[in-house]
Parts: sequence; structure tokens; C-alpha cells
Amino acid sequence: MRNRLGTLVPLLLAIAVAGCGAAAQHNADTLADSIRSFNDGVRWGRYNVAAAKIPATERSQFIDEMDARGDDVKISEYEIVNVDAHGPKEARVHLKFSWYRASEEIVRETHAMQTWERQGKLWFMVQEARTRGAEMPGLPEPAVQ
Repeated sequence: MRNRLGTLVPLLLAIAVAGCGAAAQHNADTLADSIRSFNDGVRWGRYNVAAAKIPATERSQFIDEMDARGDDVKISEYEIVNVDAHGPKEARVHLKFSWYRASEEIVRETHAMQTWERQGKLWFMVQEARTRGAEMPGLPEPAVQ
């Protein structure tokens, strides 16, 4: 019995320590989770969820713009085409949206580029613009250079 306890205690201790490490890691925001949370929020009209991935100073304006788009624009699906990390604190994400206006029922395709920045332990979408395809309400046009 003593032999079993002697080997069991270190094993239980290792499991407990690993569990604490996993819990601490879980509190850190991953880029993939942030991208999905933001884009799922926009797709399903949960703008408060999506806004949590926008810098705090821009959240109110984001929600207003999404509400102004109204129920007319529906995103049927989106695909993360590419994630290009620029070091540990910045990434550019290429997305493809399939969407339609409920009033027209014509499915359109639009590609967009999102810029994400890590601030502390959290990732925020700091810039977004259409790169090609149909102009999409609520998606900014690229800056003219």
C-alpha cells in the first residue's frame, strides 16, 4: 500500500500542476478564438459579443454601425482564408463572406482583410476593409492611397 501511495502522490501533484497551467493558459485570449468570436458575433447579429473584440474606444460606434445595417444584411457563412502573423502581437486575417440582403435574396461574395493586435492578453480587431468582391454594408471600403 505504501508503495502505491508513494507513486500516486507525485502523479496527482503533477496532474494538479498541469491543470493550473492549463487554467492560466485558458485565461489568455487566443487569436483563433478571437477571430471566431468576432466574426460569429457579426454573422449572427450578436453585436455586443463582437464588440468585445473591438478596442473599447470604438465599441459604441461599431454597435451603432451594425445596428444601422439592420436586419437586411445576412451573412450566410464566412471562411477564414489565411492568417498571416506579423510577430507575436499583430496578424492580418483574410476572410471570405457569403452574404445577401433579405430584400433581394441574391447571394454575394466579399473578401475582407482584418488587422488584429494583441493588447496585453487579449486580441482586438483594429482595422477591417473590403479587398475584393461586392461592396458589403457595414464593411469599410479600403483607404484610397
